[in-house]
Amino acid sequence: MVYRHAIDATTYTFGDLRDLLAKATPPRSGDRLAGVAAESAEQMVAARMALANVPLKQFLNEAVIPYDDDEVTRLIVDSHDGPSFAAISSLTVGGFRDWLLSDAATAETLKMASRGITPEMAAAVSKLMRNQDLILVAKKCEVTSRFRNTIGLRGRMSARLQPNHPFDDAKGITASILDGILLGSGDACIGINPASDDPAVIGRLLRLLDEIVARLQIPTQGCVLTHVTTTLALIGQGAPVDLVFQSIAGTQAANRSFGVDLALLRQAHEAGLSLRRGSIGQNVMYFETGQGSALSAGAHHGVDQQTCEARAYAVARAFDPLLVNSVVGFIGPEYLYDGKEIIRAGLEDHFCGKLLGLPIGVDVCYTNHAEADQDDMDNLLTLLAAAGVTFIMGVPGADDVMLNYQSTSFHDALYVRDLFGLKRAPEFDDWLVRTGLAGADFRLAGNAGLLPDFASRLIA
Repeated sequence: MVYRHAIDATTYTFGDLRDLLAKATPPRSGDRLAGVAAESAEQMVAARMALANVPLKQFLNEAVIPYDDDEVTRLIVDSHDGPSFAAISSLTVGGFRDWLLSDAATAETLKMASRGITPEMAAAVSKLMRNQDLILVAKKCEVTSRFRNTIGLRGRMSARLQPNHPFDDAKGITASILDGILLGSGDACIGINPASDDPAVIGRLLRLLDEIVARLQIPTQGCVLTHVTTTLALIGQGAPVDLVFQSIAGTQAANRSFGVDLALLRQAHEAGLSLRRGSIGQNVMYFETGQGSALSAGAHHGVDQQTCEARAYAVARAFDPLLVNSVVGFIGPEYLYDGKEIIRAGLEDHFCGKLLGLPIGVDVCYTNHAEADQDDMDNLLTLLAAAGVTFIMGVPGADDVMLNYQSTSFHDALYVRDLFGLKRAPEFDDWLVRTGLAGADFRLAGNAGLLPDFASRLIA
């Protein structure tokens, strides 16, 4: 279907819904690189005006990637929940925005509608929103998940403790874990990005995490972020796997570039569930995504990178994950050029993930060759905390010495918790109090006398 909108004497024409979505997207380097971005600010405004008048029902009739060509499209169409969609089915994209911002869109009504919202609907409405709109609506959404603790409750923000080491050294990783725990991080998970893909190394790291969690009786979960096929093989060998990790994208071809498809993810999900290692829940999957991954794989089909990213959330949603992480600035300035673009993308991803019913966090990050700095990340971190972000990263010193990028530190998590009065996962907070690491008010006790005891129990 062709879409048009006139501004003064100029009529702008958009060849199909895919083109309209791309031209309505706020500026970013990835879409310019792909050749799908608006050629002028006026064309972008015209696209947004045309998009505002598109009925939400049109997204069920016109796929941005053909149904027969892409299994993610088939997943989106075949899993669409008609009854959940009924309450908003009469709206246009512009009317959907107005409804989301109204008092009628409560946490409960948003939860009920989430399965009826397709990723393209979420991406479309985000393109009509200012940053404050994205923050306000995301704040309304409450999405919880459980394994050994409860993630996503209102008034709480979790942190993944990321103790990466360039040589996968057990003592170096353990020291970083100790640092993070003493500063109250790790309730989302303790997640290691391994430098090696050797299954023997991955197995050793899994056993290290399992031993630490069990020895200290920490109500959290461990994860080694290796390829899903490696995890499956290690599960078969009896390795102690809590969470099954995989990077995913929003098209079949992009997922193929990661070496996965939906069938493999289903197999991994079933394997994770079969272990029954969760104590209070069985959300066993951890997914990471990022704007630009489909473009970098040459697998975007002419779809703008933010819409591709939202489609990745349909993949995640199919497997009831514990955590979904948008690693928003990690791919580099070719896709998100500067701090302004990274901030906007982070807010979009968080909004779309929450709207689609996902326990989504954001790795507030940038690469060293991007036009961004830690002040930009402070801004995004603060905005996301205001928006009710599920979790963030906790990296020693905010500088990942293995992946070589800049993220958020354990102290950054303390900053936003103090600023907004946010607690951790309740089971983790209770554990901090029981061990004396936090006081009765759940604030860190700062008891340096506990360090030798914890160190001796961790580093043997």
